[in-house]
Amino acid sequence: MESFPAEEGARTPSLADDPALGLSQRAKLEILGAVMLALFLGALDQTIVGTALPRIVTELGGNEYYNWVFTIYLLTSTITVPFYGKLSDIYGRKPLLMIGVTIFLVGSALSGLSQNMGMLILFRGIQGLGAGSLFPISLAVIGDLFTPQERGKYQGLFGAVFGLSSIIGPFAGGFLTDTVGWHWIFYVNIPIGIVSLFVLARLLPTIKRPDATRNLDFLGAGFFTVAISALLIGLTNKQTADWATPQVGGLIGIGLLLGAVFLLIESRAKEPIIPLGLFRNRTYASSMLSTFLVSFGFFGAIVFLPRWFQFVAGSSARDSGLQILPLLAGLIVSSIVAGILVSRTGRYKPIILTGLASMTVGLALMTQLHANTELPIVWLWMFVAGAGIGPTLSVFTIVVQNAVPFRQLGVATSNLTFFRQIGGSVGLAITGTIFGTRLLEEIPVQLTAAGLPPQAVDQFSGAGTEAMDNLVGVGGNLGAQILGLVPEAFRSLIEPMVPAIVGGIHEAFTIAVTATFQIGIVTTILAFVAALALKEIPLRTTMGEAAPHVAPTMSESDAAAAPPVTVSRLGGAPTVD
Repeated sequence: MESFPAEEGARTPSLADDPALGLSQRAKLEILGAVMLALFLGALDQTIVGTALPRIVTELGGNEYYNWVFTIYLLTSTITVPFYGKLSDIYGRKPLLMIGVTIFLVGSALSGLSQNMGMLILFRGIQGLGAGSLFPISLAVIGDLFTPQERGKYQGLFGAVFGLSSIIGPFAGGFLTDTVGWHWIFYVNIPIGIVSLFVLARLLPTIKRPDATRNLDFLGAGFFTVAISALLIGLTNKQTADWATPQVGGLIGIGLLLGAVFLLIESRAKEPIIPLGLFRNRTYASSMLSTFLVSFGFFGAIVFLPRWFQFVAGSSARDSGLQILPLLAGLIVSSIVAGILVSRTGRYKPIILTGLASMTVGLALMTQLHANTELPIVWLWMFVAGAGIGPTLSVFTIVVQNAVPFRQLGVATSNLTFFRQIGGSVGLAITGTIFGTRLLEEIPVQLTAAGLPPQAVDQFSGAGTEAMDNLVGVGGNLGAQILGLVPEAFRSLIEPMVPAIVGGIHEAFTIAVTATFQIGIVTTILAFVAALALKEIPLRTTMGEAAPHVAPTMSESDAAAAPPVTVSRLGGAPTVD
């Protein structure tokens, strides 16, 4: 064993001085690559599975459990996020990230071996248990390796990973399903994850805080798990039930009630899962609120745009993924550029506000969408919105990590991930409701405007919600589906009107989609207002010291008294004992 290198006559550097523990720039970049691979695994899974799921359900049966393949993954991955962040602050990033990646790979392998929907749902839950570590700890590792001023150059790449996975996922899912079978959408994770694990095991230091307390808040953890489970299941059930039903409103109410109890427990806990004191920090609190609101608006846009391209523009499922490339291109470019600008200038508030303004403008432009809008115009609007979303993915992480003491970096980063995921879940439930309601309202209006006689309009208005949901389901010949809703005795009268009916339904669908963008405008404006409260704290140029407005992570006397950090050499790279 050899001591951490230090200048002669100087004390051994402590964790407070250098969380990266003397790693070379090359080692840091190799770790960065491994961490990005881990992050890519989680981001890719969110897009690759959806493409293959219809084939999976066909082979395994159990169509009534279709939504649970997504719900269980969302549930376990969201609930575990704060726990991974908290535990990584105590026991170090390396063991928690490696445990998370390993669990994710085990869940992937088991999912590929599934013989029925019950097995698939169980194994997807295991996958989610591991996935909860990928986003928060990956981002926290960057906080360990690079100073706040340096992080922008690298955090911007993480926004690019999200965009890239959205492009690759649908194609990879379709290709693997059609060529070697749906099992491989899960098996493909294994070689990527093994490479990531190998590099992390070889290079990433195991950093433990000498001052960390191990008194975990088990009571709070229990209430948090049950509260978030009830909330997320209730929001997911909104796809098939009304707000007033027990399985939606009842579960959401239980979740909110238990959430209030959780906050009471956390306020008295010695070592809370989510330290409520962090929210007294204006910059931290406004970042969390703004991230929640941005995710609300962003997920609404990203979900309904592909549906518009498929149903109205006539794109295939694969081509609809290509159609959203302008949005993803804006997101990727702006995420990288914003990170670089933050590193070079040290300023982040103007960049965030500019991004939120761009997102608002982009969403406002997309509310002008019509069934006959030229696609190049739609692509331009999408690029503007994407350019606004990008900075929120990269810069808020830098802001939060710079605003909190280093000893709370993991839990702060995980909270940001948690609020982003919860914002998306709430946004999808609410925008989905608005879309469905507006669609049913607009169909008779647009059919009347298309020149259909009242009796024909009444025929469609009285078809019922389920019939209309089937009608606007992507795929199939819309004209034939329309005739299928009409009694045989009237088909000869309706058939000449089919083109006008198709046009009216397309316009009604488009108006319903634009209604979701209107909600996004409201939430993005509110996110802009929340971001105005950000206090622009100068980015630190050294590692480990606390932000100027908070207590230091470790005092000089504590640091001097702490046991010296020792390093062993494995494969030429330092690992801390």
